[in-house]
Amino acid sequence: RSRLDKLTNGAAHNGVAARVRDIPTYSLEELLKRQKNDKGFYVALDGIQDPHNLGAILRTADCAGADGVIITRHHSASLTPAAVKASTGAAYTVPVAQVTNLSQALKTLKDNGFWIAGTDMKDARDYREGMYEEPTVLVIGSEGKGISPLVKKQCDYMVTLPMHGSVTSLNASVAAAILMYEVEARRRIS
Repeated sequence: RSRLDKLTNGAAHNGVAARVRDIPTYSLEELLKRQKNDKGFYVALDGIQDPHNLGAILRTADCAGADGVIITRHHSASLTPAAVKASTGAAYTVPVAQVTNLSQALKTLKDNGFWIAGTDMKDARDYREGMYEEPTVLVIGSEGKGISPLVKKQCDYMVTLPMHGSVTSLNASVAAAILMYEVEARRRIS
C-alpha cells in the first residue's frame, strides 16, 4: 500500500495503479490535418470549467463521429485525470486542440470553409434548423456565462434547445450531446 501511495502521489488508488501514455494535444492546424473527410465536424468549448463536462463531451464526440474538440489553454478545464476518467477512454481517441484565443481559432476555421454554430437562448434558431450538412463547428459556452461576446461575434448563427419546464438550461455536456447527435443524424440522412 505504501508503494502505491508513493507511485500515485497519495491519490486514491483502491490498491490498483497503472502507468498510461500522455494524451497529446494538437495545434489547430494539426487538428485540421487529421480531419476524416471534407465535411469536418468539430466541437469548440468556450470556458467549460468542469473536467467531468469535458470528459463527457469527449465521450460523446467519439460516439457521434466528431473530428475533434477545441479547448482553450487558459480559463477552462484541461485533460486532467478527472476529465480522462469521465471520457471513458475517448480522451485517447478524440484529437484535442488547445488554442490560446478561441475567437481567432474560429476565424481561422471560417476562413477554411467552416460554419460556426453557437449555442445561446437569445436570438437563436431552433437547433433542428442548423446547417449541419456543411463543415461545422459547434461552440458550447461555459456552464454559467455561456459563450463570451468575442466568440459570439465569430458565430455565423446561434441555435437553442427548447425549454418547456421550469428549469431554463441543460448541463453543458448534455446540450453538447444533443447537438452532436443532431449533426450526426443530419449527415447520415443526407
